Order: sequence, then C-alpha cells, then structure tokens
Amino acid sequence: MYDVKIPVLIVGGGPVGLSTALFSGRRGVRTMLLEKRDSTSMLPRAPGLQARTMELFRAAGLGKEIRALEKGNSHAYFEGGIIKVDTFSDIDNAELLESPSLDGPTVSPERVMGCGQDRYEKVLVAKAREYGADVRFNTRLVSFEADEEGVTAVAEEAATGNRITIRADYLVGADGAGSRVRKALGVERTGRGTVFNALSIYFRAPELETLLKDRKFILCYASAGGSLMGLSRLHGCDPWLAAPIYYPEKGETPDDYTDERCVEIVRRAAGKDIDVEIMDKVPWQGAQLVSETFRVGRVFLAGDAAHVHPPAGGFGANTGIHDAHNLSWKLAAVHDGWGTDALLDTYDAERRPLGTAMSEQALVRNRIRHGYATEQDRKDFVDDVIITLGYRYRSSSVVGAEGSKVLTPDLELTGEPGTRAPHVWLTRAGAEGAERISSIDLFWDGFVLLHGPDGGAWAKAAVKAAERLGVPLRTHAVGPEEELRPEDRDWAAAYGVGPGGAVLVRPDAFVAWRSAEGTSAVADPDAVLDDVLARASAAAS
Repeated sequence: MYDVKIPVLIVGGGPVGLSTALFSGRRGVRTMLLEKRDSTSMLPRAPGLQARTMELFRAAGLGKEIRALEKGNSHAYFEGGIIKVDTFSDIDNAELLESPSLDGPTVSPERVMGCGQDRYEKVLVAKAREYGADVRFNTRLVSFEADEEGVTAVAEEAATGNRITIRADYLVGADGAGSRVRKALGVERTGRGTVFNALSIYFRAPELETLLKDRKFILCYASAGGSLMGLSRLHGCDPWLAAPIYYPEKGETPDDYTDERCVEIVRRAAGKDIDVEIMDKVPWQGAQLVSETFRVGRVFLAGDAAHVHPPAGGFGANTGIHDAHNLSWKLAAVHDGWGTDALLDTYDAERRPLGTAMSEQALVRNRIRHGYATEQDRKDFVDDVIITLGYRYRSSSVVGAEGSKVLTPDLELTGEPGTRAPHVWLTRAGAEGAERISSIDLFWDGFVLLHGPDGGAWAKAAVKAAERLGVPLRTHAVGPEEELRPEDRDWAAAYGVGPGGAVLVRPDAFVAWRSAEGTSAVADPDAVLDDVLARASAAAS
C-alpha cells in the first residue's frame, strides 16, 4: 500500500529540515526528507551561526566539521557590531548602532562564527545521511493526510514525474515562510505582517575591500539616496551581500531591479564609481508573523513555517535549528517508547512563546536601525546573548520554573529550572587519562542528574525512578574530589546548589528540576524524584 514507511517525514531541505534529520538520526530515528530544490543552497544565506547553534552541532558530532568551514577569524566581524555610514567611502566616520553580546568564556564552550548556508548545508546533508536519513532533492510534497495513527503523504520526483506514497508516524513542516504544510493544516498566523520588502543582491566588487579599509562589521548600513542599504560579508568570502529596500506601494516590483539598476544602487552606496558584477538577486519580505500553533496532531511546524520576522539579529535560521533540536529529542523519546504525546505537546508550549518573543525583538532592532524607534522600543531591547542562550521555557516538562518572562533583561544562567544549564569547564577522568569537557557536553541522549559531594542519595533516588519509568538517565558527582572536577569556577555556585544539592537536566541541556539542598530536607527522596522525572519526561507510567 505504501512505497515507503518511515518514523518521521520532513518537508523542506534548508537548515531547519536538515537539522531535524540530523538530530533525529543521531538519536537513532530514521527520517525521510523531501526538498523541491535540486541541491543545497547555492547562495551564502543565513551566515551567522550562534553559540547555541554551535553547541548543538558539537553535541551531534559535527562541530569540528562546521568550524572548519570558517574563513579566517570571523569572530572579529561580530565584535565589530552593526554600523551606519552615509557611503562606504565614508567608513572612517561610521556610527555604531549596535554592539551585541553574543558569547563569552563563562557563557558557552562555543562562540559565534560566520559561514554561508551554501557551505554548511552540504555538511548537514552528508552527516544526516550518515545517520540514516533518506534525503531526496528534486522531490516535492503533493499532498498529505493525517489520522490518529500517522500521516500518509504523496510526493513527486521532478525528474521522472513518478509519485510515491509515504506513511510516517509524524510529519515536520520545515518548508519556509510560504509553508504548504502550514497552509494545508489551515493554521493561521498572527502579527504585524509585512514590515518592508527587500532585495538581496549578491555581487562582486573588489574595490570595496579598499574603500572599507578592512573594517570588520556584522552589517554596515549606507544611507545615501535616502534609504538604508545593508552590506554584509559575514560568510567570509565572495560574493558581497547588499539588501536595498523597495516599495510595492509605489508600484515597484523585483522585476524593476535590473542588473544595471542594482549596479547603480551599489555604486551610490559605495560613494564611488566602482566595478560591480551582479551574481544573483533574491526578493524577500521582512514580516512578523507567528503561527497560532506549532502542532496539529501528528504534524509539526518548525523554522520559518512556524515564525517569520525581519532578519535583524540573525535569529531566523538559528532559532529554526533550535526548534529542530527541541522537537527531535522529543520525537526520539516517543520513538524509543518512553516519551508520550504529552511530551510532544511541550514543543509548542516551549517554542511558540519564544518564537513570538524573538520576532518582537527582531522588530525592535529593525525600528532602531531604520531610525524610527520609540522610547519603549529602546526599553524593550534585549541583548542578543539573552535571545540566543538566555531564554526560558515554561511547560509541563519543567518542574518549579519561576517567572513568566521568556526573555529577561539580564543574562541569568544560574541553574534555574527552565533555563539552559550553565557552562562550566570540567576535568573528567577516564581509562585513557583525564579529558577537559564542558558541562554542556554531558547532555544529549538522556536525562542527567548532577549532584554535589553529599548528594549521592539524590542520585540513587533518580536511578530508581528512571528504572521504573524506563527513562534513560545518567548521574554524575561534581566536586574537587569527584568524578567530574570543576576547572574554572565553582560548579555548585554556578548551578545554585549546595554540597548536597542536585540538578536534573534534560537531553537538550535545559534544567528540568533543581534542589539546592540535600535529601535530609525532604521526607521521601524516592517519591520526589519519581514525581520529578515522570513530569519532566512525560513518561508513560
């Protein structure tokens, strides 16, 4: 009846779809991915990879391969911030618009890097296939129907016209802002809609190197001509990327932007009659829209299919990759038999509020950069590192979360439930000698209970609970004389616990529960951990 039967079907072969296949496959879940394009991206889109994104790639086993794609030291570009000039020839008088915090030695074992989507997508495809994903380019989704037991989809191969019928347990729509999956589900979106229209112009202009005097920046806006045009080469090599705004309300369309006109736009922004070669042009909309739900039964939405916003902040592809990771570990839990439908519900509960908050922050940045921000906008501005690493989850999978804000004014990675576990450098003894790891390296394929020197009773209670529930769990003692020895700072202080305390961390490195004190503070440690682990995992009991 079916040509293919697969646990997870993914629609969309960009960074989000490929990451879903990668993260799922790394956990032993077979996937099929359908992409209507004939290959990975040929353009260096989405060039900024955040520290949290690099943590996820590191955990999935391809951090070094992604890092090897970096052209020189791209971190210097991020340190240069976002600047504004009249023309690029006037670089000496650049105005600093934003100087975002993006990473740090006490924040993450990784740091941001610049790399074009055209390069890192190739690595994602290769690794996803290595982990068992069936990635099919030139193949489009024709239709799908979901029922209580799964999803039946029909796909068509462009080269042959052949159609295949696919039966999957779950379907993930990672097919972009115009998502056919979302439209087929009838999911509405809320938000401010289209804020502006822009055209990405990819071009070569060797003289820009001289004009810009090797000034490093994330984005350089030129205001010549009365309209801002952003310039970036964060990906580290040719071509340059410029993004002028155009105005449909004035009758303008992308077709009006011939190569000759684009050359003149670049020259006007440069402030000099330089040689310009246009490589490609891609129109797009800066919009702020969030789907009213990220889950409908057996179908999920991720990335731009779930939330779109102006690119200010570079949150788009990164946030979508984080969507993919959050969903993948939960799908794997269900696939392995210990997760339940309730755990899958936490995907929407956790990622949708973040998608909304992040898209609002992108709008705030857009207004600031274009010069029409209100005083409230400036008060609402939250630093980039909080949006990428300091956000908070509230769901049934987090026990004892405090506060209602997804984003806080300050970065607070102190071990509170619902936040990403703090990064601490550790020395771990092994058969082949000691190795240096980050605490973040401990979290991937199951729950982890970290405890202090006097917290052994918590570990015993956690092991009993995990065995009863069938939930994968490991325990580690942390301290100067323990299995894991902190190198750079006190672990207990970083995680907010005493010598007898313990912290339960989920497979995605988010804190699910914490007890600052030892088991003497509770009447029945076994009952506490049994309840905590059952709630955190939504395990079938």
